[in-house]
Amino acid sequence: MSAPRLHVAEPPAQYLVRPPLVVDCSVIAGSVFSEPWQATADAQIAGRELHAPSLLPYEITSVAVKKLRHGLGELAADGLRHASEMSIELHRIEEAAVAALAEQYRLSAYDAAYLWLAADLRCPLATFDEKLADAARAHFASL
Repeated sequence: MSAPRLHVAEPPAQYLVRPPLVVDCSVIAGSVFSEPWQATADAQIAGRELHAPSLLPYEITSVAVKKLRHGLGELAADGLRHASEMSIELHRIEEAAVAALAEQYRLSAYDAAYLWLAADLRCPLATFDEKLADAARAHFASL
């Protein structure tokens, strides 16, 4: 199985010493569940101030459940523990704005939440999801 391609879409922004980065579930799951793209994910998040919508823990838990159902209980437990120890600032979303983005770019509400947050914070969005990356590039170009 080949590793998926990491996409990083960035709005115009001033970068700080620890530049902010919105990370979606694919990036965190890749890191904490030792996926084939772990090294790419880890390199992208190193030294960054991580942000995500408050739905991230639920999405990570969903990945862990899939691991459990495939007989990977230890990997699931280790991944959940590692994810809970990560310093990720979780944010509430504006539901109406997220719904509008989901409709505009034909995204799930979950993916649109990451896009909305990155646009709201005016910081890059890291994802392995090509459709979300394409939407982010298009949206950031309009900011």
